[in-house]
This record gives sequence, structure tokens and C-alpha cells, in this order.
Amino acid sequence: MKKIDSVALAAVIGLGGSLLQVAAAEAAPALPSLVAYVRGGDVYVSKGAAEKRLTTGGGHARPRWSPNGQQIAYLKGGRLWTMKADGTGQRRLTTRPAAGPSWSPDGRWIAFASLSCTGGPGVYRISTGTAATRPEVLFPRDCRGEDLPEEPTATAQATGSLNDRLRTDDAVAWSPDGTRVAFRGGDCESVYDACLTVGTVATGGEKTVAAYGGGSLQNSGFAVVPSWRSDGAKLSWTAYQEGETAADSKPVHVIEYDTATGAKRAVGSPMDRELSYVDATRAVITSQNNGGSWVTLLGLASGARTPFRSGSQPSVQPLPR
Repeated sequence: MKKIDSVALAAVIGLGGSLLQVAAAEAAPALPSLVAYVRGGDVYVSKGAAEKRLTTGGGHARPRWSPNGQQIAYLKGGRLWTMKADGTGQRRLTTRPAAGPSWSPDGRWIAFASLSCTGGPGVYRISTGTAATRPEVLFPRDCRGEDLPEEPTATAQATGSLNDRLRTDDAVAWSPDGTRVAFRGGDCESVYDACLTVGTVATGGEKTVAAYGGGSLQNSGFAVVPSWRSDGAKLSWTAYQEGETAADSKPVHVIEYDTATGAKRAVGSPMDRELSYVDATRAVITSQNNGGSWVTLLGLASGARTPFRSGSQPSVQPLPR
């Protein structure tokens, strides 16, 4: 590679740029498909040394690829939008405040979280093919058939520390077989202070997969931002725990859950979050690097780590089947 002196490099990246960002871009691993991520409130995509900016103006969050890899659902100003993979064709799907979208496997629906008829978070789905359609309730089951709550005039944006922002992140994840949705909260909140649920779409039944506080649990924390592996055998989420002792306390970290056995294991390092699977052996995560958030390639068995891009909230484009 041609050597570049520090003065010339500063001119290329600007006074506020990062030498680490340039070095990582030059050494970025080549991935089989694009990764969408957020930096400075805008959505970018990359699968190697080059990247493309898809949005401008800030206020964008939680990009999620469609099953065919041709569209991205995302949040803009706390509302649900979609766009094509190249950033064109941006359109708003609903005026209702939304959180963390996820596509159904057939691409016909997008699930998102919003205020439910109970006053707590609920999960809705909205058609991707019909203009001006109304969202339908998925969870809680008892809200199905009820009138939708009125839309708030403004959406409160989470502020404060990383823990404060993650604690109430209502991102949802639709399972690869289309039968289940993982989401924060649910009926388990009548027992626990915080919990993560896997709900069955057909029946509305719910299963608690992570819980904190309440009942017999002498801890506090949260489990948020779920993500399924493409075969449905694994479900990951971002967790945090404060226990009775320092040994029982864990900073932000990633948990991987075996959907057949219920076994759980921590993957990655402390402060990792927002895992998205590349394949059965690799994932991208948001990690802490050089004092900021970085999308990092993680070997799930080896723990090997390779910085990919400055940013957060990664989502891996599905490969054609």
C-alpha cells in the first residue's frame, strides 16, 4: 500500500477524523453481503473497504434488511420507514411511533413495537405492500381486536447513559420460520421488573426467556435488541445485570440462547451489544473501540475480533437462497 504522510492523511479525513477509522477501513474484512449500520444518526452500508451513505439529516436508527436483501426498514424521527438497498424510494409506513422493526420471512409484513391497549409496549405488524394500511396487533394477545391507542403527539427519545438508552429499547425480532417474535416485556412484566419474551404469532402465547427482579430474582437489569440466527436455532440479545454481589453483576454484554435446549452463554466481551449473525460461526456486533462505538466482526467460537466500521446497530443483509 502506498505510504501517506500524516499531514496528507489529516487533509483527507479532516481535523475531526480518526486515524483508526481510516486504518480499519483499509483493513476491513470482506464480508459475503452488506452490513447496514448507523453513524451520526444516518444509515450506511458496507461489506469491505468501501462504504455508502444511504441517508442524510440524522435522526435515523435500527436499520433492518428485508429477507430478499433488496430493502431496509428503519426508524426516522421515531417512525417506521422503508427504502431500497441503495437508499432510494424512501417512504413512511406509519405515523404511529415505532421501535426496532423486523421483517416477516415472506417480506409481506414488518413487526414493530409501539404503545399497546394496556398502556405498556406492544408488538404490531403492518403490511409492506398496501399503502396507508393500519397496523395490526400481535402482542399482547388481549389487545387483538381492540381499538388502537391514540398516537402520541410527540415521541420521547431515550437519553442519558448507554444503559439508560438500551434499557427501554423495544426492538423486536421475527423468527426465520415466521412463527414467533422476540420482544422486550410482555405478560412476564406482571411478575418481573424486566424481561424478554418469545411470542407465538398464531396463538398469542408467550414464553419468558430472560427475566430480572421480581419473583424470587434478587437482581436487576434488562434484556433487549433480540436477533435470530438464520436457522432459528439461536437467539441472541443484549443484556445487563446488577446482582446482590459484585460477582453477580455484569456490564452490558451479549447472550446467545439455544432455542431447543434453553441453554445460555455469553459471547464476545463486556460492553458488546446488538449482535447480528453473518452465519453460524460469525456475527457483527457493536463494541467499544477508541472511545466510541464500532461495528466489529466476531468469531462466535474463537472470540476473534476484527474492527469493521465506526458505527452501531448493525444488520446483515441476507444472502440469496
